[in-house]
Amino acid sequence: MSFRLRAAHIDDLEHLYEMAKLTGGGFTNLPADKAALTKKLERADEAFSRTDDELGDDQFTLVLENTETGQVRGTCQLFSQVGQQWPFYSYRLNTLTQHSQELDRTVRAELLSLVTDLEGSSEVGGLFLHPGERAGGHGLLLARSRYLFIAMHRARFADRILAELRGVIDDRGGSPFWDGVAGRFFGMTFQEADYFNATNGNQFIADLMPKHPVYVEMLSEEARKVIGVPHPSGRAAMRMLENEGFAYEGYVDIFDGGPSMTARTDNVKSVKEARPAKISATDLDIGERALVATGELGDFKSAYGMREFAEDGTVCIDKICAKALEVGVGDTVWSVAR
Repeated sequence: MSFRLRAAHIDDLEHLYEMAKLTGGGFTNLPADKAALTKKLERADEAFSRTDDELGDDQFTLVLENTETGQVRGTCQLFSQVGQQWPFYSYRLNTLTQHSQELDRTVRAELLSLVTDLEGSSEVGGLFLHPGERAGGHGLLLARSRYLFIAMHRARFADRILAELRGVIDDRGGSPFWDGVAGRFFGMTFQEADYFNATNGNQFIADLMPKHPVYVEMLSEEARKVIGVPHPSGRAAMRMLENEGFAYEGYVDIFDGGPSMTARTDNVKSVKEARPAKISATDLDIGERALVATGELGDFKSAYGMREFAEDGTVCIDKICAKALEVGVGDTVWSVAR
């Protein structure tokens, strides 16, 4: 069975909607709302169609496709610059140290401050893999192909990149962090706020969120212990991000308290090591395992394969990969070791 990642288009709406219903909430970039998903796909079409090769306000949506059945079994997104349509808010966890000479005591307090530090960064997000496909390295294909896309279209992305991981969600679909912080000011459940944000944007956060820092010690124990902690299903994703060079620097999501990971775009391993080459043959039997990609913007496709570079800089790939990518001798592919 062969899979490839490709650019998403408007006729993928039903596939995305069916997957969105499986997320279980807390997935702002993949709401179970057809109108919101339609807007995302229309925006992606505009991004794929834009001809000037420079940094803009783009959202690219990709889907994982079974090449044998045509079924869509996963999706991911890239944003060229966050915070362009409305502010991009995060909480920054920092420490305030105070000392009293009379008491001879030093007190350190952790604070959550509402910031827009990450505005202007690129973002990788919206990654979701169908529960029936969570084996065989498909999640890795989804995640790392985004970096090949960035390397192939580097001028369209910022110098800093971030990834938000979903925070802890309880058995009833609520968020202990939301209940302990923002939920006290909004009169909305986490699911209501999350859905409203996904379909209408987060300007309501700017309107109603208190601007003063929040002392962590004043929060409930349930809220404190999930700050900067990913959802159990996101721990593997966090490790993958760390392997690519992302780091957690105290930024957390304002809704569920999940960690925001950041990196310099050119230092991301799969961006830095991505290598273009012309295909010299498509009959490789044994070679280095790799992620291989081809095509510009709306024609982008990537898949697992094998590669072997020749002394003249060309590359030989295997037949299955060549078929998935619809490429042949003389075509250019980009690749990175698996």
